Amino acid sequence: MKTRDTRSLSSDAQENQRLKAVRAVLADKKQIEVAKLFGVTVQAICNWVKAFKKGGFKALKAKRRGRPKGDGALKPWQAAVIVKMLQSRHPDQLHLPFCLWTREAIARLIEQKFCVELSAWTVGRYLKRWNFTPQKPIRRAYEQNPEEVRRWLKRKYPQIRKRAAREKALIFWGDEMGLRSDHTVGRSYGRRGQTPEIPGTGKRFGCSMISAITNRGHLKFMVFKTRFTANIFIEFMKRLLQSTKRKIFLIVDGHPSHRAKKVQTWLKHPDIKGTIELFFLPGYSPKLNPDELLNQDVKSNAVGRQRPRNQPELLSNVRGYLRSRQRQPNIVKRYFHEKNVQYAAE
Repeated sequence: MKTRDTRSLSSDAQENQRLKAVRAVLADKKQIEVAKLFGVTVQAICNWVKAFKKGGFKALKAKRRGRPKGDGALKPWQAAVIVKMLQSRHPDQLHLPFCLWTREAIARLIEQKFCVELSAWTVGRYLKRWNFTPQKPIRRAYEQNPEEVRRWLKRKYPQIRKRAAREKALIFWGDEMGLRSDHTVGRSYGRRGQTPEIPGTGKRFGCSMISAITNRGHLKFMVFKTRFTANIFIEFMKRLLQSTKRKIFLIVDGHPSHRAKKVQTWLKHPDIKGTIELFFLPGYSPKLNPDELLNQDVKSNAVGRQRPRNQPELLSNVRGYLRSRQRQPNIVKRYFHEKNVQYAAE
């Protein structure tokens, strides 16, 4: 039996066809005969009859085509409430069984708040209309003190900057990190379902680095094999002092080696006192440190995209990459353009 595509018909014509076909079946005609008469499949006739038995002739009425227009099932004020909640709260704060705002989580929120059931597709259209996009969230430690961060941005760092200008000191931002040979970033093309394989040694080895940068593009670093200790931190500060005749303000996090008694004793030595000062960032706030951007750069490009075969090769790759960055002060300056550290760019 040859059937015709009725989707090109108007909604009223389709509704009329459904009504006539169901009435024919109700008049004791066989479904296969009705299907031939109207040029549709037997399955279509069966579906229409089922809809009629469930909801009567109302179930055969023409429905609105296309995507819903306007605010759909949500009123404007309801949409505004949902947007505000998405921007200010996390799912677990609202006792929802999700840790991220997915379409399913937002659909559950809407149902819980306004007793309106929406599909994931409809929620996706709302999100597009509200200018929301899927993004990788930034991790923030529970231990971080927002008030301390606010004081740092509004009072403490501006005071450091004014002192540095008055005393003609250089402000360095320092940090340290460990590097592993098996660190991998980026993607490689391959056929669907066939994950690309990258050759590399099965041995695991690593190294560490400490660095410091300024918003003028200066970069100082030290790469070493052992773990980071107070002695290594002191050695790095000595190298910083040898690289300039100006006083140094070094801003670092609260790592135990930075606060070690040995470091404090060294800073008070008559030959050192007045040449370098330490300042500490708020706790659990790595995003406030521009040097974290250099760390990401090194991990991604000096380690993640290369395959060192042994520790000497890893050390060589890292040192070579950092030396190249030293010759590119404009790139170092751009680290300070990132939203969370723009306050340090001046």
